[in-house]
Amino acid sequence: MSIDASSIKELRNQTGAGVLDCKNALEKSSGNFEKAAESLRKKGLAKAAKKDSRGTPEGRIGSYIHTNGKIGVLVEVNCETDFVAKNDVFGDLVKNLCMQVAATDPLSTSIEALSQETIENQKKACLEEFQDKSPDVKEKIIEGKMENYYKEKMPVGTTFHKRQ
Repeated sequence: MSIDASSIKELRNQTGAGVLDCKNALEKSSGNFEKAAESLRKKGLAKAAKKDSRGTPEGRIGSYIHTNGKIGVLVEVNCETDFVAKNDVFGDLVKNLCMQVAATDPLSTSIEALSQETIENQKKACLEEFQDKSPDVKEKIIEGKMENYYKEKMPVGTTFHKRQ
């Protein structure tokens, strides 16, 4: 079956797959757009799963000491190959990450490591700010404010879990 270029282009725009992959998927599905898109999606998931199992044995460790000597940051960034690790662009990324972490002035490496007193003080400040609101609205506002607080006070790349 002959597949026209406009169909290939449309499938490519929809899926982001390569031209040849789109053409082959359309040919295998006899021009059925939905089957071709599903085929490409499955192929993409298979590729992603294959890459997911690969390790990141290479990388760089970057450091930054602020000029006053009171702030220091040490960051490890991993990658798959030494080619990437030795690349100047990757080195700049590591350096910039170090400077970003120093600029955020993180309180802790995780929410769990924050003291209960710090969390309670922040919640108390939020409560004072919104004391005229109803209790259920206050709860939602405080939850959002605390999430923003965690984002501001935790290092880049920290995963946030709601703390009870």
